[in-house]
This record gives sequence, C-alpha cells and structure tokens, in this order.
Amino acid sequence: MAKASDTTADLSPIDFLRTRSLANVVQHEIERMIVEGEFTPNERINENALAQQLKVSRGPIREACSALAALGLIQVIPNRGFFVRELSDEEARDVTEARAYVFACMMMSVAERITNKEIARLRALVDRMDALAKAGEVSDYYPVNLEFHSELAKMCGNERLAQIYLGLARELHIQRYRALASDAVLDISNREHRAILDAVAAHDPQQAFTAGRAHIVNGAKRTRRATEALRHGAD
Repeated sequence: MAKASDTTADLSPIDFLRTRSLANVVQHEIERMIVEGEFTPNERINENALAQQLKVSRGPIREACSALAALGLIQVIPNRGFFVRELSDEEARDVTEARAYVFACMMMSVAERITNKEIARLRALVDRMDALAKAGEVSDYYPVNLEFHSELAKMCGNERLAQIYLGLARELHIQRYRALASDAVLDISNREHRAILDAVAAHDPQQAFTAGRAHIVNGAKRTRRATEALRHGAD
C-alpha cells in the first residue's frame, strides 16, 4: 500500500496544488542536474536517494520525472524506472537536420508577419543575452536563449509548425546546453541571434531563412565539439 507521502490520490485540492508547485521546482532541479552532467547518460534515477537529497517525498520526484519524460530528457523503462536519455550520434544528427529546416521555414514566416511590438520584444531579449554573454554564465544565458527561440516559434503564425519545432528542440536540450557551456561561445551564439533579428525586422524572408538555418547548423557544430571534449575528458 502506498504511503500518503508517495501519492496525490487522497490530497485536498489545495494540497494537490502545493504538490504540483513542488513538483515543478523539483522538475527544474532535476533538469539542471541532467544538463549540467550530474547525471550521466543512461543512468537510472534513484528516486529514494534523490528524494533525500532534495528533502521531498517520492511523489513530486515521480511527477517531475514523468514531466521530463514527456520533454524527452528522461525515458521510462517498464519495471525498471526512470533513466536519463541521451540521443545517439545518429539520432542527434537526424533531429538537428530536421530542426534546422523547420526553424528556417519558421523564420521566413516570422519575417513576413512580424510587428514592431514583436521586434522590440526580440530586441530586448537579444540585448539581455549580450549582457549575460559578457558575464559568461551559461546558467543565466540559457533560459533567455530558450525564451528567444520560443518567442520566434509563437510569432511564426503556425501553431503546428511551432509545436514540431519545440518538440525537436527539447530532444536536443542536453546537447544545446552543453554546447553553450563549452569554451566562450555565448557571444558567437548571440551574434547569430542578432542576425536572425535583423533579417526578420527587415521583413526579408530569404535572409531570415538563411540566418535561421545557419544558426542551427552552427549550433550543431558547437555541440559536436562539446560532445567530443566531454568524451575525451571521460577517457
């Protein structure tokens, strides 16, 4: 029989919302641990140990892991538990190629329909990333980077296309974070963001396509370098 601390079945609505809020906090912490390498690829997530480490019950741990499984960072193996998921080189290449063309097509659409208000919003994000890049803190830069890409997805005017793009981006979450955390690439990454911004602000679909695809392709190259460095460091 499950203990009260391990289930939300008998909670009042208010307690359930508190649990959900706690699960969100736990989710962000587990996500950080994954992308920063505190969990290794294919490692099983020990729910009991993690619950003790984070000083929570197993319920929020399970809920957070289930949410991360939906995002592609964790996989569920029946009768075995939650495991850190990392794409193979071949899978990453296929996902990256698809992401590059979907993102490029979205940028064409954004260039055709973007408003002055939306341009100002993107410019504020790029300016903010410039400031964060100077500090060299990827943990501060990365969430704004995600927001920039998410805003562009919203602005493309095609919800299905945006969902496809965001799904592909989530699958590469670990690799993207590690690529930005390697060497001094934040300035380079944001120069590419500014090139995209300039193209869509000029309402130039062709240039927006080119800048969008180049950003993803260049990011993939940075990812490969970061992955190789990580492997060599583990040898």
